[in-house]
Amino acid sequence: MIRNLPNRIAFVVLILAASLWISFTSEIKILNPVGGETLFERNVEPRLGLDLQGGLQVLLEADIPEDQTVSAEAMEIARSIVQQRTDALGVNENLIQLAGDRRIVGEFPGLADSDAVLAIIQQTGLLEFVDTGDTGLDEGTVITTDYSPTGVPVVPAEGEILYHTIMTGSELASVTVGPDQLGRNYIINFVLKSNGADIFAEHTAANTGKFLTIVLDKRVISSPVIQDAIIGGQGSISGSFTAESANAFAVQLRYGSLPVPLKVVETRIIGPTLGADSLNKSLVAGLIGMAIVALFMIIYYRMPGIAAVLSILIYAIIAFAVFKWFHFTLTLPGIAGFLLSTGSALDANILIFERIKEELRNGRSLVQALDLGWTRAWSSIRDSNLSAIITAVILFWFGSSFGATIVKGFSLTLALGVGISLFTAIYVTRTLLAILINGFKPKNHELWFGL
Repeated sequence: MIRNLPNRIAFVVLILAASLWISFTSEIKILNPVGGETLFERNVEPRLGLDLQGGLQVLLEADIPEDQTVSAEAMEIARSIVQQRTDALGVNENLIQLAGDRRIVGEFPGLADSDAVLAIIQQTGLLEFVDTGDTGLDEGTVITTDYSPTGVPVVPAEGEILYHTIMTGSELASVTVGPDQLGRNYIINFVLKSNGADIFAEHTAANTGKFLTIVLDKRVISSPVIQDAIIGGQGSISGSFTAESANAFAVQLRYGSLPVPLKVVETRIIGPTLGADSLNKSLVAGLIGMAIVALFMIIYYRMPGIAAVLSILIYAIIAFAVFKWFHFTLTLPGIAGFLLSTGSALDANILIFERIKEELRNGRSLVQALDLGWTRAWSSIRDSNLSAIITAVILFWFGSSFGATIVKGFSLTLALGVGISLFTAIYVTRTLLAILINGFKPKNHELWFGL
């Protein structure tokens, strides 16, 4: 009936043991039995999405007139910078993706301080070193400079002073935060690239005693006097910085300026209580559905139904382990896709069992019926699962192109579930059924197979 059955049993047991280990622990650690050192370590804590653990969802849009086009490259750079900024602030497991031509969707599961994140992702982070001559400007003053990121000449309003920008933050090589000499405030230390260092040295040498104002997003941060020529490309920015504001400022400089300004179009905050309630209800609904299906399979298919139910349980354990191991984020739509793929596993089992019953009715022996059942049902199983995977790929592409994270989560879990269910239906169910038949040696096919 099955060649090398002991090897198949050993393989299934090995897969099941590894899946159980991953499913019921938060960290995998393998120690060296000789030296006691850690040979391998991996965090397998389950990652819950925004709708399951609460957090912030924000929709950002390019803050430019509708009649002006935004290049796809500029939006991708903006998305990458927002991702880097929020990562640097310690916002873990966030998801930043493009939505259409001029929008960005950000999801921050488990986020507590939403104001800090919104403040830093909106700022363009354009740092300018501005020559203000003999005029020292107060911190917070908004000025107009002649630098334009788009290259369009800046035209000042009537009576407004237009200051000259010596260089921008694009010349920064590194940015760090440290305490000032008195240890009361914080300063931002920076190192310039070679070209920026030359510009800085030349300007400071020619303008000793003049003010060199440091401006972020057209707002004055500090306005120090050039005491001597600064050679070497190193300097610092001082101001009324706290530890948090200095770190936020450094993050903006470290990860560059946004190529396009962004504005918040919509925000949605989900509380952790609502997320936990959704998760609990989803699990209860899934367990009830699984129990009903398991009862039906056992009553209608008898022995094959028992093998199918055990196979579905193994499928659930393997799928959950895969999600934890590869750090896939679980969401409500993802759970829906997971449960739907369970139907694919049952569908494959039902096709096989019906073929087996048909062969038994035609007078085949049990061994012949089992072999022919799997062989003749395979083409139908292959086509149905392949169509499901193709549909999942199309949905995933749609979700990636239009920022529909709900669709992406559903399609990803559906595709993975279908793949794993195909393995369990073809490989695990057949192995379990062979074990049951060898153990019980059924003679009455009507009783054991529900004919």
